[in-house]
Amino acid sequence: MSKKNKNDQKPNKEFIFQKKNYLFLFIGIAFIALGFILMSGGGSDDPNVFNPDIYSFRRIRLAPTLVLIGLGIQVYAILLNPNKNKE
Repeated sequence: MSKKNKNDQKPNKEFIFQKKNYLFLFIGIAFIALGFILMSGGGSDDPNVFNPDIYSFRRIRLAPTLVLIGLGIQVYAILLNPNKNKE
């Protein structure tokens, strides 16, 4: 009688993420980076001078919205199952 060794059976090495997952991951990273770039700046070199540009629409509304959209895309990319058959 022969015993089957566990070494004879090779585990299936398959990536969990597919091309579609990585595409959405990079799109999410681009949204997050764009949001942080839009958020930067607006400061003043002189601490005694107030610059009201720091409260612009771009820095208060648009940039944080882009960051949150990017994080949502990241979550979607992680949960996306490209192997799921659509019937």
